[in-house]
Amino acid sequence: MTATLIDGTAVARELRETLRARVAAARAAGTSPGLAVVIVGDNPASRVYVRNKARACADIGIHSEIHELSADAPPGALLERIAVLNRDPSIHGILVQLPLPPGHDTARVLEAIDVSKDVDGFHPYNQGLLVDGRCPLPPCTPAGVMALLAHSRTEVAGADAVVVGRSHIVGKPLALMLVNAGATVTVCHSRTRDLARQTASADILVVAIGRPRMIGAGMVKPGATVIDVGINRLDDGKLAGDVDFDAVAGRAGKITPVPGGVGPMTIAMLLTNTVHAAERRAGLGS
Repeated sequence: MTATLIDGTAVARELRETLRARVAAARAAGTSPGLAVVIVGDNPASRVYVRNKARACADIGIHSEIHELSADAPPGALLERIAVLNRDPSIHGILVQLPLPPGHDTARVLEAIDVSKDVDGFHPYNQGLLVDGRCPLPPCTPAGVMALLAHSRTEVAGADAVVVGRSHIVGKPLALMLVNAGATVTVCHSRTRDLARQTASADILVVAIGRPRMIGAGMVKPGATVIDVGINRLDDGKLAGDVDFDAVAGRAGKITPVPGGVGPMTIAMLLTNTVHAAERRAGLGS
């Protein structure tokens, strides 16, 4: 391996220390940041994610609640629960764990969340504010990617950046963030012709396509910064990213691992958004 490892676990740990101090300051000023996570059904992976988020909140002093609804709960019950949380002054952030069971309109659910409590950054209003860089609660994974680029001292302004994946959760908002930071951005997807030619031109390559080890060494520009957002469970139970880490690490300049790269940053940015939402609500000036 010749690439410098971008350690998301270490960066997230540093962020949590800063957030712990901000939570303490908010509490001293009379505000206890609170996060409510709503989970519908019994998806095992979703339950793991929810437990991890609750554990992370407890670690830095954020009050957290888990609201569970059965898989056969009618859509109206979920919307009513969101409405109750919207009105609750002790809750500053609301997160609905995705995916939802069949029968729920995900877009309608996300739009029901108070924009000032939308700590996942998925509400169309908040996503719209990304266009000119004014979004106070950006989507967590893209925000985590930008934080890793900053921490690794990767020059974004003037760079050619390629984002593989166009989801509204990662690809599209990240492309806007990179544009706002001064990069020239290309977004690739399943219909992109000659993907390898596009990725091999990137100074910054971010991959969020959901296919294990799809990006090989020949698809990467020598010295590029490679951010792997993917996390895939292989047949042997091991985790792998969308990038062939062992091969690409010998060609890239900087690279994130899987696990231990973007994943910890996503939770760290969720905590950041929750604390920021509480500070804004209390007029603490952050």
